[in-house]
Amino acid sequence: MRVLVVEDEQVLADAVAVGLRRESMAVDVVYDGDTALEHLWVNDYDVVVLDRDLPGVHGDEVARTLAKDGYPGRILMLTASDGVEDKVEGLSLGADDYLAKPFAFAELIARVHALARRATPPLPPVLERHGIALDPANHTVHRDGAEVSLTPKEFAVLQVLMRAQGTVVSAEGLLEKAWDENADPFTNVVRVTVMTLRKKLGEPAVIHTVPGAGYRL
Repeated sequence: MRVLVVEDEQVLADAVAVGLRRESMAVDVVYDGDTALEHLWVNDYDVVVLDRDLPGVHGDEVARTLAKDGYPGRILMLTASDGVEDKVEGLSLGADDYLAKPFAFAELIARVHALARRATPPLPPVLERHGIALDPANHTVHRDGAEVSLTPKEFAVLQVLMRAQGTVVSAEGLLEKAWDENADPFTNVVRVTVMTLRKKLGEPAVIHTVPGAGYRL
């Protein structure tokens, strides 16, 4: 899952990013509305954590622009205003959910996971395929009932492959969804991660390489 955090309080933004990365999410961080729109025009994010009161382009205008353009990602709007009228206004701008500051980080995580499940087509809370059960909310993986211990990046790659529901995911697609914008596209990090993930999932192998195309589970 790839997330964009848009928050002008840099300490808070960076703390949110660290926490989301611990949940095996690929996270990009920006601190103003103008830069947010630049990132959103280039990248496809599953969820946008969007502060409402931003310098430059206001958070309201960012949400309005995404809604007008039919952006596929879901918007979680953050704000210091928690009145009913504020929430109604934020949701009417195109936000999918609304969270007032200060917030409990566990609630933020839960809301991000819930928004990601509202993708098209909708995904179940627990992803299951070929005897593998992946629970994004509890960050667990089981194969044939036995728990499999994965690193955050291995978990992220497996989640992308399972969300693809048997279709091929290119190495570039995995890099885009499981790593943030700081990843070097010319390294073999995807191949190495897939190799170690295969080994941990055991036999029979369920992740297959499609020559010239990518990987399929």
